[in-house]
Amino acid sequence: MTEYETLVVERRGAVEWITFNRPTRLNAMDGTFGRELAGRVEALRTDTSVRVVVLRGAGRAFCAGLDIGARMEGNDDGLAERLAEIVVGLRRLPQPVIALVHGAACGGGFALALAADIRIAGESARMNDAFVTLGVSGCELGMSYFLPRELGMSVAAELMFTGRFIDASRALRLGLVSDVVPDADLEMTAQPLIDDMLRVAPLALRKTKETLYRAVEVDKLEAVVEMELATQVKCMQGPDFEEGLRAFVEKRAPVFGA
Repeated sequence: MTEYETLVVERRGAVEWITFNRPTRLNAMDGTFGRELAGRVEALRTDTSVRVVVLRGAGRAFCAGLDIGARMEGNDDGLAERLAEIVVGLRRLPQPVIALVHGAACGGGFALALAADIRIAGESARMNDAFVTLGVSGCELGMSYFLPRELGMSVAAELMFTGRFIDASRALRLGLVSDVVPDADLEMTAQPLIDDMLRVAPLALRKTKETLYRAVEVDKLEAVVEMELATQVKCMQGPDFEEGLRAFVEKRAPVFGA
């Protein structure tokens, strides 16, 4: 595995755990962070041996956003463009992405959490669209795409116009996160979810994610049903479907291929 300055990348079987590792800076993003994370996301795009990806932060925060000190010193090294690629890349990965969010998730850090498919929050989590507080538009790194879809227009506008923080309890009430647990329990809470995903046939899991997001962007029911049918036909052509049927009849756990 490649050595990184700003990330810790750990493989546990078919799961890749990516830890943002600038704890003394609350995992704020500099040019090196952007370059390393963009490279890792690109590598995952074609790595079918990885079936689930977990994002988390070392120390007291998930990711505090832009490292302003590094930016003022000129050490951002095309960070804005790379972050845009990362946000889109995370959502387009074939693997489900789980974000374990604790402490600050601000600006670009909030965008990384939003790009994940599932978010679990620690009790300390505080998230905000920090861009608008820095004298630029709050519409950045997919915020104007993610927040209205996740929270509705009124709450999205509130957060984007003001830079206000949303804490873990409110995020749970509004459906922005799946669960809120003590910070120390984040990994333990994620593990059963990961285990359940790993019990699903790999192709079926990848195709479910792909079709889910394509369906969200289509307005017509007929088009979505047609898309779903095409996906199911593809899945049924492989051996996993027959194995799933046999396992159901035989009352055992299925053994799916890669």
